[in-house]
Amino acid sequence: MAKAKIKNKQLPAAQTEKTEITGDHIPTPQDLPQRKPSLYARVWIPDVEEVWKSAELTKDYRHGDGVLQLQLEDGKELEYKLDPKTNNLPHLRNPDILVGENDLTALSYLHEPAVLHNLKVRFMDSKLIYTYCGIVLVAINPYETLPIYGTDIINAYSGQNMGDMDPHIFAVAEEAYKQMARDERNQSIIVSGESGAGKTVSAKYAMRYFATVSGSASEANVEEKVLASNPIMESIGNAKTTRNDNSSRFGKYIEIGFDKKYHIIGANMRTYLLEKSRVVFQADEERNYHIFYQLCASGHLPEFKALKLGKADDFHYTKQGRNPVIDGIDDAKEMSTTRNAFTLLGVNESYQLGLFQILASILHLGNVEVKDRDSDSSIIPPNNGHLSVFCELMGVTYQDMSHWLCHKKLKTATETYIKPIPKLQAINARDALAKHIYAKLFNWIVDHVNKALHSSVKQHSFIGVLDIYGFETFEINSFEQFCINYANEKLQQQFNMHVFKLEQEEYMREQIPWTLIDFYDNQPCINLIEAKMGILDLLDEECKMPKGSDDSWAQKLYNTHLKTCALFEKPRMSNKAFIIQHFADKVEYQCDGFLEKNKDTVNEEQIHVLKASKFDLLVELFQDEEKARSPTGAVPATGGRTRLSVKPDKNKGGQASKEHKKTVGLQFSLLFGVFDPKRAVQQLRACGVLETIRISAAGFPSRWTYQEFFSRYRVLMKQKDVLTDRKMTCKNVLEKLVQDQDKYQFGKTKIFFRAGQVAYLEKLRADKLRAACIRIQKTIRCWLARKKYLRMKHAATTIQRYVRGYQARCLAKFLRRTRAAIVIQKYQRMYVQRTCYKRKQAAALVMQCILRAYMARQLYKALLREHKTIIIQKMVRGWLARQWYKRTLKAIVYLQCCIRRMRAKRELKKLKIEARSVEHFKKLNIGMENKIMQLQRRIDDQNKDNRALSERLNSLENSHAAESERLRVELTRLRGAEEDAKNNANKVTSLLEELERLRKDLQNTQKEKKAIEDWAKTYQEEMEKMISELKEQNHLLKNEKNDLNRLIQEQGQQWTEKMQRALKEETQQLEYDLNEERSRYQNLLTEHLRLEEKYDDLKEEITFNVPKPGHRRTDSTHSSNESEYTYNSEFAESEEGTRGGEVRDVSKAILDMSLFLKLQKRVSELEQEKQSLQNELDRREEQFQRARARVQKHTHTHTHLLYSTYFLNEDRQELESENKKLKHDLNEMRQSLRGSAEAGSAAPGSPAYTVLLDQLNASNEELEVRKEEVLILRSQLVSQREAMQHKETMTEPLPYIEDVQKLTDAKEISQAYMGLKETNRLLESQLQAQRRSHENEVEVLRGELQSVKEENNRQQQLLAQNLQLPPEARIEASLQHEITRLTNENLDLMEQLEKQDKTVRKLKKQLKVFAKKINDLEGGQMDVSPGQTTDEPVHPVNIPRREKDFQGMLEYKKEDELKLVKNLILELKPRGVAVNLIPGLPAYVLFMCLRHADYINDDQKVRSLLTSIINSIKKILKKRGDDFETVSFWLSNTCRFLHCLKQYSGDEQFMKHNTSKQNDHCLSNFDLAEYRQVLSDLAIQIYQQLIKCMENILQPMIVSGMLEHETIQGVSGVKPTGLRKRTSSIADEGTYTLDSIIRQLNSFHSIMCQHGTDPELIKQVVKQQFYIIGAVTLNNLLLRKDMCSWSKGMQIRYNVSQLEEWLRDKNLMTCGAKETLEPLIQAAQLLQVKKKTDEDAEAICSMCNSLSTAQIVKVLNLYTPVNAFEERVSVLFIRTIQTRLRDRKESPQLLMDTKVIYPVTFPFNPSSLALETIQIPSSLNVGFLTRV
Repeated sequence: MAKAKIKNKQLPAAQTEKTEITGDHIPTPQDLPQRKPSLYARVWIPDVEEVWKSAELTKDYRHGDGVLQLQLEDGKELEYKLDPKTNNLPHLRNPDILVGENDLTALSYLHEPAVLHNLKVRFMDSKLIYTYCGIVLVAINPYETLPIYGTDIINAYSGQNMGDMDPHIFAVAEEAYKQMARDERNQSIIVSGESGAGKTVSAKYAMRYFATVSGSASEANVEEKVLASNPIMESIGNAKTTRNDNSSRFGKYIEIGFDKKYHIIGANMRTYLLEKSRVVFQADEERNYHIFYQLCASGHLPEFKALKLGKADDFHYTKQGRNPVIDGIDDAKEMSTTRNAFTLLGVNESYQLGLFQILASILHLGNVEVKDRDSDSSIIPPNNGHLSVFCELMGVTYQDMSHWLCHKKLKTATETYIKPIPKLQAINARDALAKHIYAKLFNWIVDHVNKALHSSVKQHSFIGVLDIYGFETFEINSFEQFCINYANEKLQQQFNMHVFKLEQEEYMREQIPWTLIDFYDNQPCINLIEAKMGILDLLDEECKMPKGSDDSWAQKLYNTHLKTCALFEKPRMSNKAFIIQHFADKVEYQCDGFLEKNKDTVNEEQIHVLKASKFDLLVELFQDEEKARSPTGAVPATGGRTRLSVKPDKNKGGQASKEHKKTVGLQFSLLFGVFDPKRAVQQLRACGVLETIRISAAGFPSRWTYQEFFSRYRVLMKQKDVLTDRKMTCKNVLEKLVQDQDKYQFGKTKIFFRAGQVAYLEKLRADKLRAACIRIQKTIRCWLARKKYLRMKHAATTIQRYVRGYQARCLAKFLRRTRAAIVIQKYQRMYVQRTCYKRKQAAALVMQCILRAYMARQLYKALLREHKTIIIQKMVRGWLARQWYKRTLKAIVYLQCCIRRMRAKRELKKLKIEARSVEHFKKLNIGMENKIMQLQRRIDDQNKDNRALSERLNSLENSHAAESERLRVELTRLRGAEEDAKNNANKVTSLLEELERLRKDLQNTQKEKKAIEDWAKTYQEEMEKMISELKEQNHLLKNEKNDLNRLIQEQGQQWTEKMQRALKEETQQLEYDLNEERSRYQNLLTEHLRLEEKYDDLKEEITFNVPKPGHRRTDSTHSSNESEYTYNSEFAESEEGTRGGEVRDVSKAILDMSLFLKLQKRVSELEQEKQSLQNELDRREEQFQRARARVQKHTHTHTHLLYSTYFLNEDRQELESENKKLKHDLNEMRQSLRGSAEAGSAAPGSPAYTVLLDQLNASNEELEVRKEEVLILRSQLVSQREAMQHKETMTEPLPYIEDVQKLTDAKEISQAYMGLKETNRLLESQLQAQRRSHENEVEVLRGELQSVKEENNRQQQLLAQNLQLPPEARIEASLQHEITRLTNENLDLMEQLEKQDKTVRKLKKQLKVFAKKINDLEGGQMDVSPGQTTDEPVHPVNIPRREKDFQGMLEYKKEDELKLVKNLILELKPRGVAVNLIPGLPAYVLFMCLRHADYINDDQKVRSLLTSIINSIKKILKKRGDDFETVSFWLSNTCRFLHCLKQYSGDEQFMKHNTSKQNDHCLSNFDLAEYRQVLSDLAIQIYQQLIKCMENILQPMIVSGMLEHETIQGVSGVKPTGLRKRTSSIADEGTYTLDSIIRQLNSFHSIMCQHGTDPELIKQVVKQQFYIIGAVTLNNLLLRKDMCSWSKGMQIRYNVSQLEEWLRDKNLMTCGAKETLEPLIQAAQLLQVKKKTDEDAEAICSMCNSLSTAQIVKVLNLYTPVNAFEERVSVLFIRTIQTRLRDRKESPQLLMDTKVIYPVTFPFNPSSLALETIQIPSSLNVGFLTRV
């Protein structure tokens, strides 16, 4: 069936793919003509190493061909033979444009090689480990930590659709959570895979995601509890295998419970398929469970001494794998972690020691040795040490345990027998007991973990996470693998049905005709295993047989299934194994051990022995032991991978498939970043991914909406084909493009394509685009070439004209110069030749003279040497001749002797021969007798002769010896003479050599003499040259000295400039730090506001939950820092009023003991606070004295910024501490409320109640006293500060003082404990003022002295002039001069009088302040106003009075205050006020009312009005804080009210822009400087609320408008999306576009302008808006692979340009908003620039300075071609980028923080509107106000 499908799919596709383009993608259209397109299709062929290998046809395939001509990617030619039976063609490759997709179902050709290649490209090239496959998430384990699981990533995926973001485990978790909350249906996530695939880690990340998005991470802490259980479960359930050092050897199902608000409330864990056999057996290179090795490693600890543990190699159960150590793991340290986890989960120390005691006993049990007694029985030797330790630890008797380990009890109907068992059965019984104990212990621990995770709150819904083994196949597969694969068969069946159901629902929803999809059904395999007479049934039957064995069971299997079931096979070479064809692969199982592991029985008597133990924990483990017995009297165990464990798993899975939404994550592992195709394919098959693909590919896997299809393939349509109805347009086009109508179907909203059709359409689209690109290139290149030619022609003509003219001028000039040069040369050459001749003539004469003298001397020397040589030669030659003659004479004599001797010897020999010859002839002529006689005689004669000859010979020998001796002596003498001759010859030679050497020495001496003469001459010249050089050096040194002096001066100037630059940089750094502190301060204000709201909610909850009227408690630290330095007096009064109410309601109150203790603690804290304030004041004075000298060296601006930053740091710390206190008190109040709810307190009127009430009152009184002391101290500090400010105003108001006040008004200095914090600054200001005063006095004295001198001179001149005048004129001139002098003195006196008046007024104000303080101290606190008791207490400060004129005020009665606040704040509609009235009208009205209260000098009225205003604004914001218009309205009015307080405060720095009338309207009696800070803090809170409201409105628009919507239609085509539907980029109804964002920005801007918001504040709001837009857009870009393309970069840049255009239209380009978009702009540029060469890498590194390295690499990895002319980024290029950027120091965080809020400032903006001209409309309903 599958092969037929492949054939039907591929034959047409192969014919249509003949023109498919291969090779690298084309990066730009300019490269297109140089590319050579492929003529034939590309296919996949099987390969042994790589599983699948890519190839390309080199010859067209025709039907009936048996061989395909292919060319591999490496250029190798190959002939691929087709199967003659099936004639199936190889799989076709997908176009490169479809490779690397997020969803495998988006591939046009869905088959195994396409899936494998897509996963490889995503992992190796894009570094992406997650990929969708329909509803399956495939995850690749990278074996390294990736930064893709942070909180920022969780926030990015929260609320997103599953197809909108890149594949991720968080996307799966979000889908499950969203469907649970939306559909109210329980969900399940199945995590499957082989050992080491990362299943447990994925499950942990899913639970972490649920804990974060449910909003309960800080309260429920379920994730932390589950994580705390991980060390325990890993130690008792994980072990080292050949594939993984920490493999989970059990499956677990964690059920996370949620309440009705979908917050996590608890969890529950169920475990499956524990591998009990590992306790007693481990294969090579594997280990037992970690806990045993941890115990052995910790055996040296004192608490473990009693366990008598040793090394792991000492125990049989831990040494079988022969590898007890894991590299990099410290078992002792892991043991400590496990014990800590037990403690966290509530298991006390005694239970822990009990658990370890049981585990140690299991180890000792494994070492118990069993010996044979005979063939049918066994015995344990007595006094076995390990068994003794086991019995001691378990609390059982040695005799009973040793007996029942070697015996068993058999029961019949009438009798009971005790039968001994052989050694093998005894060992199996021992191991079964160990496994049984471990399983019991494992279940006990799991139960306690569940108790720790249990919640008492009712569970509304849940999400289950199943972490279970995947399909397993090893070289030797046994009972464990059989159970695992059986469970996976069941899961795969349910999953296939689920996928099939989804496909069916999709077709039915789209109303398209379809036939049943034929997919692989594994029900026959399941029936083979679990049906009647199946494998499990036969196994159970064989276990019941008395003599059942593995062999007999195997034979039953062969007999039953071998011929009847095609899925069951028998191995050829084995009778003890069987093969099952599973859905993933064929697996061969060995029958050995199946029966024993299936029985897994424990001797009942052994259990009875353990139950009788004195060990309580052991008894607890076995108290629920089942009473079921086997036929042999044994108790079946409940652990192991038995049928009892498998069946509940499958039943639960069936239930989940019906009730739960299946969201499945599947994983396969890789080896440390290396892609292993074999293991990848194996895991894909085992996890069922390929089966899912087969189901999808069987129908219509590719799906497009009509709009997406039209957008993608619009290029294939003609203009006449485009209709208004998109559906009809698509139908008409498809009928023309695809002739076979079975290849597609039209649904209601989508078009469905069969496999391969999208690839065909993509080829047509690419061909059309290629042809269009070529035509465009042809035309453009022609136009460019012609333009270039015309420019070159015009340029050439122009250049020729100018060049020819220039050449003509140059020729004429050359001719003139040549003529002049010839004349000059003639005379010059004549002069040079004459001078040269004379110089040569003089030199020749000198040289001739010297040369001739030298030659004469040389000739004389040569003649002298020749004469001496001749004499020497004469003597030597004579001696040599004589020596030669003597040697020759001796040699001749010797030769003569030798020759004569030789001739004598020759003659003698000749004579002897002749004599012998004659006698012979004679004998021949005589007869034989004569001859004999003659011979006889001859013999006798011969004897005689011989004797004579012998004698003669002896004499001759003697003579010869004497002669030889003589000759030897002569020879010796001759040799000595020869030696003498040789010596004489050598002497001659040596004499000649000596003569030659002497001659050379003479020459060398002459040369040295000449060299010395030359050296002397050269030395003289050098000395002369040195003298001249020294003179030059002296001159140079003088010049250098002058240069150094000049350089020193320049360096001094440079150093001064450098110091100034450094000071400027430090100032900038301080400003930056100041902004940081301001940001922190504003964040603390936000936290304070949140805590206040929480406090209010808690009070409301208290009121709601407590039915009886009770004791009203006010948390002494419920207010933040502002309450400490601003509202203290009001706070005291409110507490006093509260306390009075408590006393009045004492009969109804319920005393809270925790409140009393808290108040006592607060009193002690206030005492300590007072002491610390005094100590701080003393310390600051000392610091001021020490810093005085140092501070004078710095500039005013630098000093101010430094101190501002210092104060802000301390203020921030104190604010943080106050917030911590507030949290602590809130928690205490919660606890106290719970305690009071659970247990009632004493009844009112009882003695205990009275005593406690008195103590409470005393504590309150003491608290008030302490607060009064603090207030007095602070008032003194404030007065001191005012005095310092007054003294500063008396001096010249320098710009420094103005800057300080501006900074103060801009809230750049924190106001926490302002009186104390400003002490140091006031002292510094006093120092500066004194120094300036001294300098001014000196300058004044100098000026006076100069003026006196000038006056004296003028008087003398005048006197001299007067003396020259006549008497009448002299008198008149004197009078005129005197009048002028008196007039000038008059003016000076008037100025001094004005200054004195001003000083008097200041002193009067100070006097009033002190008088008021004295009255307050004597009279005590005033009563609380009615409005103050009803609202939240706002604590005012002491308000000094001012004296001013009274105008522009509104009078109201005290009882009308609530009505005023209600009409102007609580019930005011911002829209009507903004449109019809002047901006900020409520602020003006409230300020005019405040002026009247100041005018009548009513401090209570001022305090009450300000308190009501602040509380009312807070109420309206709390009520309507999500309405942008309301928040903007009150932000504008709060700022205007704040500016009015500054403008009319009377401070000179705020009065510069006022009119004289406005200056007359300044406050006259009270100084509200500190209330300005309170309002500033309120404005900050409103601003932050405005930003949050704006962010909530913009957030849904940003991604759709900035990324998904195609502003430029047709630039970026839509790629296939697969099953996970991506959000469409086409603007449908309800879809946000860029225009939507711009319209919303216009709305924000117009609303703020209508409300009269300050322009600077609008700029800050716009900057924050653009930061949110840029950050959200960039974050989504970094998490969406489909958005990282060249065309999308163009869209983003266009969208950004539209936003910049909006800024220009609104004149907001200088607000810094554009800079916030810089990271997004650079990311868009990165998508568009070239990414090939090293130059491109350098350009990218310099361009992307606002992006981090992680962001740059992420964008490059995600870059995805959308069209055929784009190219992927190579891995080498990305590595080059990483190498160049490795030195960057930056945050490793990938995403931008979208929660950042820039610190806000409120620059002073005075109003030109006169208060007396403001008209109040009747629509405000404030007719009770009276104008004054």
